Amino acid sequence: MLRVGVVGVGMMGQHHARVYSELAKEEKVELVGVADANFERARGIARKFGTIPYADYRELARENLDAVSVAVPTSLHKDVALEFIKGGASVLVEKPIADTIENAKAIIIAAEEMGVTLMVGHIERFNPAVMRLKELISQGELGKLVTISAKRVGPMAARIRDVGIIIDLGVHDIDVISYLFGEPVRTVYARAGNVVHPAGVEDHALITLGFDEGTGIVETNWLTPHKTRTLTVVGTVGIAYLDYIEQNLKLYNSDWVKEAKIRRREPLRNEIEHFLECVEEGKNPIVDGKGGLHALKVALLAQQSARTGEVTEVEV
Repeated sequence: MLRVGVVGVGMMGQHHARVYSELAKEEKVELVGVADANFERARGIARKFGTIPYADYRELARENLDAVSVAVPTSLHKDVALEFIKGGASVLVEKPIADTIENAKAIIIAAEEMGVTLMVGHIERFNPAVMRLKELISQGELGKLVTISAKRVGPMAARIRDVGIIIDLGVHDIDVISYLFGEPVRTVYARAGNVVHPAGVEDHALITLGFDEGTGIVETNWLTPHKTRTLTVVGTVGIAYLDYIEQNLKLYNSDWVKEAKIRRREPLRNEIEHFLECVEEGKNPIVDGKGGLHALKVALLAQQSARTGEVTEVEV
């Protein structure tokens, strides 16, 4: 039975702890502990899910874990991830993989040297609707892809303090669009700005992603009073409309309209189960360190493009 832990039990991390506790009840893992700099928060989550709280993640790292979820602020990802990797634990690090390219590479290299699994938590890859859409695209239901447009808007989340909207939200759809096209992003052009946030912290953005053949568009903001998470995929023989939240998918062509049969399931549960399977079987995760690095690189270049007003090429 894998010994697991969670570092950072804020808005996202507490859900990691919940899923692990559910798996523990099924005797699939042992939730050894949770760590958070806010010890009262750690203690409350630990009490709720029947585990041990730690104020210092380094103490949890000494508990001989097999795997850990890292859900701390992005600027801390490198230090926390390396602490566990050097102890031989596999790591599921929340997106984005790190705050800089250099720090992301440091995590990837360390995981490779220690021979442990590194997975990046791009959770939308594990949304049942996205998984089904990828299958249908692979089967040729839409023909050759032409454009993929994403809309991810809503009110500001109080938990976000250390990054702008491109890194926090835009990176989701950057990753998904690249995944659906089946190739890395080649060029980036973005417009962004801040309405209610301080200078340098964008709260709205429109990002254009260039591929060898096809274009991706990401619209995202923290200004819309209601949450919307949608994706539109245009192909040469059909079009698909996906709703991330409702987990539904509709396909249209010149002859028919049909709705894909999708078994609703929590994406985070899918993600964590996949991570644990990779740890146990030594498989490469769907979103490995290199995949996470690419999404981060594109997001950072989108920020750069928004500042310079120029189309930026992505080194692959």
